Amino acid sequence: MYEFNYHRPTSLEDVSEILAANDEAKILAGGMTLLPTMKMRLAQPSDLVDLSAIDGLSDISDTGDAIEIGAMVRHADVAGSDIVQNAIPALAELANSIGDAQVRNRGTLGGSIANSDPASDYPAAVLGLDAVIKTNKREIAADDYFKGLFETALEANELVVSVKFPKPKKAAYAKFPNPASRYAVVGVMVAETDSGLRVAVTGAGACAYRATEIEAALGKSFSTDALAGISMDAADLNDDLHASSEYRAHLIGVMAGRAVSTLGG
Repeated sequence: MYEFNYHRPTSLEDVSEILAANDEAKILAGGMTLLPTMKMRLAQPSDLVDLSAIDGLSDISDTGDAIEIGAMVRHADVAGSDIVQNAIPALAELANSIGDAQVRNRGTLGGSIANSDPASDYPAAVLGLDAVIKTNKREIAADDYFKGLFETALEANELVVSVKFPKPKKAAYAKFPNPASRYAVVGVMVAETDSGLRVAVTGAGACAYRATEIEAALGKSFSTDALAGISMDAADLNDDLHASSEYRAHLIGVMAGRAVSTLGG
């Protein structure tokens, strides 16, 4: 690694001041992406700003119609939370499918969605459950958040504080995992929410997105039969050593069908 300055502030105001004073500073949450990148000397931040000492960022709360999860809540804590398991079991199951035990006990919700890795699992939950991302500056609707490969709506010096997941009427997540990393080659969240039926896909494209054609088909008939005639376009999907774009297109339908089947469709 290169040399850097380490900060462990105790308030969001302190974080903002450090970021404003250091253009090359980086936020450190779980460090699952940033630290390996630094070890490989692919990143050289001047400062690391560790969020672990800030009160409130590691809380999970039931707000009545939603579950609010702090940015520094680790995947294992989401998976093991009674609050999450009772209100949105699909979210707990998704968190439990991430990586291995070491990753789940270090990686955080906020770090995952701020990084927006195209193969990460949480973006499917954020989009599928119609979540709201709370930052130190504003609130961002899920449909407006993911912009592209490792790109989000977050602005300079803006950081995720929490994510508010509305409680769905029903939801299920199914993914085809990479056998080594357990990243999603393709993952699909199907959810019936107060705003309607939502189907979100991760792993297939540059970033998570909604499969509107599947939403329309399931809106007419919530069953696996409704998916039989749907053929996903492979043109803009990822094509790499893990899976071809055509195979990913096929997997979207298969994973959507598994999620629908889980929900009794």
